[in-house]
Amino acid sequence: MTDSGALTLTATRARAGLDARRGIVRLHPEALTALGLRPGDAVELTGRRGTTAIVLEADRYASRRALYADDLTLGNIGARDGDPVLIAPASLAAADRVVLSGPASAVAVVDPDTLRLALLSKVVGVGDDVSLLPIELGDAQRGAVTATRRTLNNTLGVGWTTMVLNVVDASPAQGAMITSDTRVEWEHTVPASIEVPLPSGQVANLRRPAAPVVPASGGARTAAREQARPGAVRAEPRRAEAAAAVPAIPYDELAGARIPAEELRELLDLGFNHREVLKVVGTDMDLGVLVSGPSGAGKATIVRSVAEAVGAEVSEVSGADLAALEANAAADALRAAVAALAVPGVLLVRGVEHLAPAGKPTPLGTMFSRLVEEVLAEPGEHAVVCTTARVEDVDAGLRSRLEHEVVVPMPDGDSRRDLLVFLTRGMKVAEDVKLEAVAHRAPGYVASDLAVMVREAGVRAAMRAKDGGATALQRSDFDGALESVRPTSMSGDSVELGGLTLADVGGMEDLKQTLTETVLWPLTYPDAFTRLGIEAPRGILLYGPPGCGKTYIVRAVAGEGHANVLSVKGSELLNKWVGESEKNVRELFRRARQASPTLMFFDELDALAPVRGAGTDGGTADRVVAALLTELDGAESLRDVVVVGATNRPDMIDPALLRPGRLERLVYVPPPDAHGRADILRANAKNVPFADDVNLDEVADELWLYSAADCAALVREAALTAMRESLEASIVTAAHVEQAMERVRPSLDAEQLEYLENYAHNRES
Repeated sequence: MTDSGALTLTATRARAGLDARRGIVRLHPEALTALGLRPGDAVELTGRRGTTAIVLEADRYASRRALYADDLTLGNIGARDGDPVLIAPASLAAADRVVLSGPASAVAVVDPDTLRLALLSKVVGVGDDVSLLPIELGDAQRGAVTATRRTLNNTLGVGWTTMVLNVVDASPAQGAMITSDTRVEWEHTVPASIEVPLPSGQVANLRRPAAPVVPASGGARTAAREQARPGAVRAEPRRAEAAAAVPAIPYDELAGARIPAEELRELLDLGFNHREVLKVVGTDMDLGVLVSGPSGAGKATIVRSVAEAVGAEVSEVSGADLAALEANAAADALRAAVAALAVPGVLLVRGVEHLAPAGKPTPLGTMFSRLVEEVLAEPGEHAVVCTTARVEDVDAGLRSRLEHEVVVPMPDGDSRRDLLVFLTRGMKVAEDVKLEAVAHRAPGYVASDLAVMVREAGVRAAMRAKDGGATALQRSDFDGALESVRPTSMSGDSVELGGLTLADVGGMEDLKQTLTETVLWPLTYPDAFTRLGIEAPRGILLYGPPGCGKTYIVRAVAGEGHANVLSVKGSELLNKWVGESEKNVRELFRRARQASPTLMFFDELDALAPVRGAGTDGGTADRVVAALLTELDGAESLRDVVVVGATNRPDMIDPALLRPGRLERLVYVPPPDAHGRADILRANAKNVPFADDVNLDEVADELWLYSAADCAALVREAALTAMRESLEASIVTAAHVEQAMERVRPSLDAEQLEYLENYAHNRES
């Protein structure tokens, strides 16, 4: 520590995660104490230039001499990995005014209020680069963050997550925290509204989307440490936007969706250019088409490319934007789009489920259905192509008027490789980068996700090139991008694996082999099951005493197979309203099929699927069980989807779930034996400096009734015991382990353990 109350630490690029590009750095707890800081305080960082950031506590196994920061923060201080950085406590002031520059696409559609909310509680200085990723230090800001994310997704698409802005001016110039009272401005602005004439003679005033409204919070330092106070979050209705026509990708260059594109091209080509063939055959056809597929799969892109290939022009509207307008204005906008149709022409309606929702007839939906009939009345002149990510949410009457349906599936491995080749065609890629391997590591990614991931990799390469490094995309760039960009199909329910594999699981060799056969083989080698003429197992139930690693080993299996993991929470499935719980189950399995290969993990399954007829919840649990049974063994295939349940009360689960074809394999996860406990101790102690007098095998022999969680807690407590003796301690001795064993007692219950062992024995016999 220097005389000035500062520390010189080594700049270390942090692994991509929740802190990435949010203006957060992390220090070892001892470094925080040495500087007199608490998590949430501000620190001044000085490399080749200076900036201010919020500091949080790093992992206890982190280096005491490292400053962990993301690439954006390292760029702001002009430091690379391994460079010395001076860090000192900083004072904050609430920013009066902040001026930013950014891409024209963001300036045009993101209003200052939304910009302020995205940057709320961030600390900026003149010349800093800053991202739009909201800072989220706790539950108090969650509502505001969610509303802001939704607004940015609606206005910029998923590309906003990699967008970088620059602070042109700020008051004060450094250490300025953006609060609810800060005036945030763009350096160059565009008109807030555009007047567009409609055929009716009226004028439509098309405005940018308004920002969500959040109540004012306290001071700057309080905002950093305690977040904004809870309050109502209200999102204003989104207005329709005036946008230039999106250029179509040449049909020959379409990647990742050739089969649905060819199907749509044949339909439009036959309907527009070869109607005489229909007459010869003695039939006719309407050019009403519903294109369905997951969000971001490129449905609208396919329609534009196919229309250009068959010589038709596209008139495009957004169902979500029209639904947000008043009824008369929306009707006029629809008629204007129809009036703009050329011959031949395609009326493209994106997100038609917003315009004509199922089960909720609206005047606008009824009017649109009539308009579709009028547009299709003249054969061979016009086509109506509607896109949706949720077919079941589209009005049944409208679906009957759209005679043809084209399904755009989730990209498989080959399609993802083709998309990556297309997306990187104008970029330098290092020779050792295998795009096929990158595609294999991106299950569940649609075209838009891959585009964002490639942009993120490009930004990382640009950050490195700015400091004189290699300009070509490296494997490390793709590795970091894959960690920070998650597939949209998994948003909200995915599990962070953290690079965990089966090699990190101590002991349990038989269990690991069983899980490899039951879970990994169906996800990794589905063709082998097809070749042998058998179906892959649908699911597996892990049961055993609490704390013995059931959840941990599921994460390890998923990391080994590079599969997406859907973690199912009972609170999100169960709903007191009739039909809603079953709908949630269907939606969950639909998402799992889209993001395949997928591992669906139901923790505490006994609470979600109890024996039917035994509940007191009005039958909600019974309906959920029935829906689970239907999805697991129904008509729709669960290819590349494996269901894993975990419980410590297998007798409370409905027996119908446990028969072959559903959760057909029940695997007992016993508490670790002496050898397993030793492996667990070693796995948790790989970064702990134990003295030579510590024999982990002997320690493991004394830990009967200790679960895997207890063993991990013992290692942690031994290290803390050493720290209690001296904060300068650099070694953990056998005496520290003995003291830890007195504090950490076994959590397993002998009677419960005997019951579970008897249950396992009875099933085997």
